[in-house]
Formats: sequence, C-alpha cells, structure tokens
Amino acid sequence: MNLLWRHELPPRPAGRGPKQTVSLDAVVAAAVALADRDGYAKVSIRTVAAELGLRPMSLYTYVPSKDALTVLMVDQVAAEDAPIPADLPARARMAAIACQVHAELLAHPWLLEVSPWRLVLGPGRMRRYERQLGAIEGIGLSDLSMDRVIAVLSEFATGNARMALAAVRDTQRMSDARWWEVHGPVLAEVMPSNVFPLSSRVGAAVGELYQAPADPDGAFEYGLARLLDGILREVAD
Repeated sequence: MNLLWRHELPPRPAGRGPKQTVSLDAVVAAAVALADRDGYAKVSIRTVAAELGLRPMSLYTYVPSKDALTVLMVDQVAAEDAPIPADLPARARMAAIACQVHAELLAHPWLLEVSPWRLVLGPGRMRRYERQLGAIEGIGLSDLSMDRVIAVLSEFATGNARMALAAVRDTQRMSDARWWEVHGPVLAEVMPSNVFPLSSRVGAAVGELYQAPADPDGAFEYGLARLLDGILREVAD
C-alpha cells in the first residue's frame, strides 16, 4: 500500500542496503515495457533488474516480490487512462468506459494473466473508477446500478479483448484461409449439412462475411450497442 500511494504519502527514510540509483517509477515502467514486449511470464526480479542494468538483489530495495511489482504495474497502466469528456452524450460516455478497457487490454495483453480479484487499490485504479463513475453520474442510475454498469461494460470488453488477442495470436501462426484449406474438407465430411442444418446455413453466411471463424471487432460493436440499449432503457423506465 505504501508503494502504491508513494506520491501521496510522506517520503519514507532510506533503508539499509545498496543505494538506489533509479526511481521506483522507472522500475515499474521497465517492468511494464518488458511485459508488453515479451509477455508476463518473462517478468521477474532478475529480468527487470537486467532491463535497468542493475543487480537482481538491488531490485529488492524497490519492491519485495514480483507480486508487489505486478500490483504496481497494473496501477501504472490504469493511470494512463484519458479523462472521459463530460460534454459527451450519456451513451457515448458509457461506450468510452468499455472502449478504454478494451484498448488497454489490446495494448497490454499480459493484463489478462493477472487476477483482478484482490488487487490492492492504488491511485491509478481509484482515479479511473472515479472517472468512470463521473461519466455516468446524473443519468438516472442508483449508486449500486452505477457500479454494476461499470462492471458489466468492463467485463464485456475484457471477454471480447481476449477473443481478439487470440485471433491475432493464432493467425500469426496460420492464416484463416490456410486453416480452412487444411481443415475444411474434414469438417465438411464429419459435419454434413443434413445433420447440422442450422449450423451449416449460419456458418456459411458468417464465414463468407468474416472470412474468419469469428469477427471480434464486429462483435464488440454489436454487443456494446445492445448493452447500452438495455442500460439506457432501464434509465428511461
């Protein structure tokens, strides 16, 4: 907690051990950059120290563990969120909540490997929550509903981002066209249209349109629009 809120708390006296040569902010930034480049699994006290040209043991004077460093990394990413303009229509402000979460995950895929359940709240995440609440304050929702709306929009964006990132990862290994070329004949044999008439009809239609197994971008736009329709209908009622 003291590390997260270090800029708001009085400076702590220097402890014993090696003298710190970089700031904690620089350590966190290096860890985020490493995770963005090489993945979360590559982040460790040793690898982050190497990024900064430090000895591994010296990094323990900044953070006590990888878990603590991860909390700082998540909070730093959250702090990068831009404010949601208050003059936008309510629908656009709610859409911005989901779009920011979605964009954050696409930019930092490693966040999907970090459990959000018991992360200690730091200034970055608290200010983001404050901005999100501010975006829907006054549109007719109760306090509980405001929190629910943020949760539903965030979780929808997270699920879609997971699919979008999987599509990028898999198509890098094999294009969709090549995948269908390899597996299409077998699928046509084991899933005849007379046995799966609806799946065959709908699958053919969406396959022709998407030229891929799915359309994460289109699904995000469609799903977000339907969510916003439902939320605004609740407000109107």
